[in-house]
Amino acid sequence: MDKYSQKGFTLLETIISLELFVIVALAIYFSYSGTMKVVSSSSLNLSTLSIIQNEIESARNMAYDDIGTVGGVPPGRLLPTKTVYVGDTPYTVTTTVRDIDDPFDGTANGTPRDLAPADYKLIEITVACGGTCQAAPATMTTTVAPQNLESATKNGSLFINVFDASGHPISGANIHISNTLVTPTISLDDTTNVNGVLQLVDTATSSFGYNVAVSDPGYTSDQTLKPGLSGNPNPTKPYATVAKQQVTSLSFAIDHYSTLNVNTAGIFCQPIGNIHFLQTGTRLIGTNPNVLEYSAALVTDASGHYTNNALKWDTFNFQNQDTSYEVSGMFTLTPLVVNPSATYNFNWLMEAKNPLAALVTVLNSSGSPINDAKVTLTKSGVSTVNYSGQRFAKFTDWSSGQYTDKSANMSVSAPTGSLTLAQVNGKYATSSLDWLTSQTVDLGTANTAFYALNWSPTSQPASTTMKIQIATNNDNTTWNYLGPDGTANTYYTASGTTINSIHNGNRYLRYKVYMTTLDKSNTPRLDDLTIYFHSDCIPDGQTYFSGLTSGTYSIKIEKTGYTTLNVSSFSVTGNWQEYRATMSP
Repeated sequence: MDKYSQKGFTLLETIISLELFVIVALAIYFSYSGTMKVVSSSSLNLSTLSIIQNEIESARNMAYDDIGTVGGVPPGRLLPTKTVYVGDTPYTVTTTVRDIDDPFDGTANGTPRDLAPADYKLIEITVACGGTCQAAPATMTTTVAPQNLESATKNGSLFINVFDASGHPISGANIHISNTLVTPTISLDDTTNVNGVLQLVDTATSSFGYNVAVSDPGYTSDQTLKPGLSGNPNPTKPYATVAKQQVTSLSFAIDHYSTLNVNTAGIFCQPIGNIHFLQTGTRLIGTNPNVLEYSAALVTDASGHYTNNALKWDTFNFQNQDTSYEVSGMFTLTPLVVNPSATYNFNWLMEAKNPLAALVTVLNSSGSPINDAKVTLTKSGVSTVNYSGQRFAKFTDWSSGQYTDKSANMSVSAPTGSLTLAQVNGKYATSSLDWLTSQTVDLGTANTAFYALNWSPTSQPASTTMKIQIATNNDNTTWNYLGPDGTANTYYTASGTTINSIHNGNRYLRYKVYMTTLDKSNTPRLDDLTIYFHSDCIPDGQTYFSGLTSGTYSIKIEKTGYTTLNVSSFSVTGNWQEYRATMSP
C-alpha cells in the first residue's frame, strides 16, 4: 500500500477522543474523591466514638465521690469542657454529671420524702470535632451507682423552673448557676428538660449564695440579684438559699422580645424630632424602695422616630420630658400593654408648649373613641369650645409676604397683622373687588375631612363685604376656588359655615379672601381665619386645650345620640393634664 494513502485521525475524531478521555478521567477522580470522603468521615466518626468510650471508662474508674465536674453540681474532678486532639484534628469534649433522684424510694419534694435523694449519677459525654471536619457530634450517657447504701444527705436540692409569659414550660432554656460561697466554688451551665425544669439534687447548702441566670436565643432573660446593693438593696428575686434536706424551687419567666416604634409628629404629619421622653414599666425587681425592671430616658431621632427591637413584655407608661413641645394627642392610650413577640406603634401628636394645657379624650362605653363631640371647658365665665378628633389651622398674619398673590388694593400691614383694603389718598377704593390668595396649606396626607371655617371679626362695617372661597387638590397645582355649595358661584360669608365635603380627601388647601366697600371711609377687616379638619395624623376622640390658667374648670361634652356629660370639677394645676370621659347612649 502506498504510504501516502494511509489515513490518520481527523480533527473531529481527535476532539471527540479528548472529550471521552476527560469524561472518563473526571469520573475516576470524583469516584476516588467520594471514596476518600467516606473513608475520612468514617475515620472521624470512629475517632469520636473512641474518645467518648475513653472518657466514660475514665469516669467509671474514678472514686464515686470524685465523679462530678469542676465548679459543677455535684462537684468533682471532671472538666466540663476540654479539647482532645487525634492527629491534627481537635475534638471538644463536654461532660455533664447530674445526681438522679429515683422515685423508687420517694423524691426530695415528694411523699414519702427522700432524705437521701442522690440515688445515682448520670454521666453525659458529647464530642464534637472542630476545624474543617464534617463528622456529626456524638453523645453517650451512662449511670454510676455508689457501692454502699445511700445515707441521709447534709445537702439540699435546687429546682429551677422556666416558663414563658403564658406559663408554658420552656425546654432547652440555658441556665447558668454560680456560687462563690461554697467550697469548691460552683460555676455550671445546663439546660432545662422537656418539662422546663432543671433539678440539682444533693446541692451544697448556702445562704443567699446561688446566682441563677436564665436565657435562650431570641428570648428575654431573667435572673436572681445580689441583695444589699445600693441601687436595689431588697431584690424581689435574691440569690437563692439552699438549706439542709430542703428543696429550693425557683421560677423564671422568659419569652420572645417585642418591638416598639415611637413616633412624634405635628398636626400636618410633619416629623417633630428630638423629643425627650421617659418610658417606665410596671414590673418590680426590688421593694423598699421600689425598683422598676424597666425605666429609661429616651429621645426620638431627627425624623421623630425611636425603635426598640428588644423590649420585654410589660405594661408601660410614657411621660413627655421635652422643654419645647407638649403632647396634644396620642394614638394609643396609656398604659401600653406589650405582649411577647409583637410589634407596637406608639404615636404622639406634638404642639409647641403653651402651658397650662389639658388633653380631653372622649370614649364610648366599649372604650372606642368618639369624634365630633363638642367639648366646652369653662372657668370664671370664660368658655372655650373644641371638637373631639378635630384640629385647626389658624392664620393671624399675612404681612411680610405670607400669601401667594393679592390685588393692588389689598393691605396686609394696616393694622399690623390684619387684612384690609388699602387707602389711596386717605380713601378706600369703591370701584373694584379686591382679593388675596393664601399660601398653600400642606396637611401631610390625602386622608382628610374638613369641618367649619371660622374668622373674626364675625361682622363687617356697613356698606362693606368680605367673602371667602376654598380650593383643594392632591397635586399642589390645580386650584379651583369654590363656595359652600361646591361651585365657583358661591362664597363663604358667615363665620362658622361648614366647609363643603367636596374638599374631603385632599392634601393641599388654599383659601381666597375677597373684599369690597361702597363707602370710601370704611373697609372690611380680617384679623384671623381658622380651618377645622381631621386627618389620619390626628388622633380620634381627642381634643387639646392650651394656654389655660390654673384653677378649677367645668367640662361639658355633647354629642348627638349620647347623654350629655357634665364634669363640675376638673383641676388644672400643672403644665399638662389629661381627662378621659366615657359617654353613654
